[in-house]
Amino acid sequence: MLRRRAIAATMLVGLPALLYYLSGCLTYADGTLAPPRILLDALRLAAPTATAVTLYLAWLLLQAALQLVAPGKIREGTRLADGSRLRYRLNGWFAFWATWIIVLAVVRAGWIPPSIAYDEFLPLLTTANIAAFALAAFLFWWGRRSPDPRRTGDPLDDYVMGVALNPRVGRLDLKFFCESRPGLILWVVINASLAARQYELFGRVTTPMLLVNAFQFLYVADYFFNEEAILTTWDIRHERFGWMLCWGCLVWVPFMYSIQAYYLATHPHELPAVAIAAIAALNLIGYVIFRAANLQKHRFRTDPARAVWGRPPDYVRTADGSLLLASGCWGIARHLNYLGDWMMGLAWCLPVGFARPVPWFYIVYFTILLIHRERRDNDMCRSKYGAAWETYCRKVPWRIIPGIY
Repeated sequence: MLRRRAIAATMLVGLPALLYYLSGCLTYADGTLAPPRILLDALRLAAPTATAVTLYLAWLLLQAALQLVAPGKIREGTRLADGSRLRYRLNGWFAFWATWIIVLAVVRAGWIPPSIAYDEFLPLLTTANIAAFALAAFLFWWGRRSPDPRRTGDPLDDYVMGVALNPRVGRLDLKFFCESRPGLILWVVINASLAARQYELFGRVTTPMLLVNAFQFLYVADYFFNEEAILTTWDIRHERFGWMLCWGCLVWVPFMYSIQAYYLATHPHELPAVAIAAIAALNLIGYVIFRAANLQKHRFRTDPARAVWGRPPDYVRTADGSLLLASGCWGIARHLNYLGDWMMGLAWCLPVGFARPVPWFYIVYFTILLIHRERRDNDMCRSKYGAAWETYCRKVPWRIIPGIY
């Protein structure tokens, strides 16, 4: 218990501080790894402004309104422990494009400058932090009223890891909403605003900036185009919704994943044609692997009899009746989707070049995250499925990279 409390406290303090530190390095140290005192420089300019608070609250309200009223198909999630299934409105594809139309109209009308995200980056970061911590407190309070609360007996651990599995306020499923709408769409909107800042400063938008914006725009657009696949992911099915998921979605994703565009906004350079082609090919190959693997897993979960690559699926049946897919991408490696995701992440970092280390933080963090997540999944599956998992591992010996790992 003491170890879990220490980890929870470290995340609550350390992760927000890390984001401010990285922002300080980009803003005041030209993207180098500066001494820790630069964190104080960043915090001095990070107090919420009226503009930042107004923009962020308007953003949350817009995304919540689109989630609730925008047209979209209704789908049921996977079966819960009590045998019931929750219903979800899948209108992310509509909401994604509607958001862009609204943002472009507001900018064109002159109500906000196109580079507002750069000008208000630190105040917006603080505003998002306050919103995430406050929402997590609400989730902690609300979760105790849920029909299936998870309580460890430690309020700190429950606050960080979550109490309720599917907290809903009226028709708004808070986990499903926060997993995608406010953070993912804000990420690419921030990127576009940072590209606008580069144009204001230098009179052009460079190819590296265009590549980063295009790659990450494709990633987010694809997420919403395949929104139904979210319903069978681990987060939706099993993760309790507490500070960790809440803060990660509302703060970490939009403000850390835009780190390459933030750097390029004030560091313009160009790339040779061969480098552009190689980076684009890397992103495309990674995308194909990532999307193909995830779609295969989703389709197998919804229809286990469906053919995989033109053949009946090979799988291992567990003692509780669950099926472990060992065909297609999932017969090559247990998490080939992680390899595709990593390749895309590398393609996002390569356009910035090698002059400064801070813009490369993403791929370092992401590599550690994927390996840790794979090890965690492996341990949980071994504990849950026992001998069936060992059989599956013999069928599919590679974890992420065939022939290497």
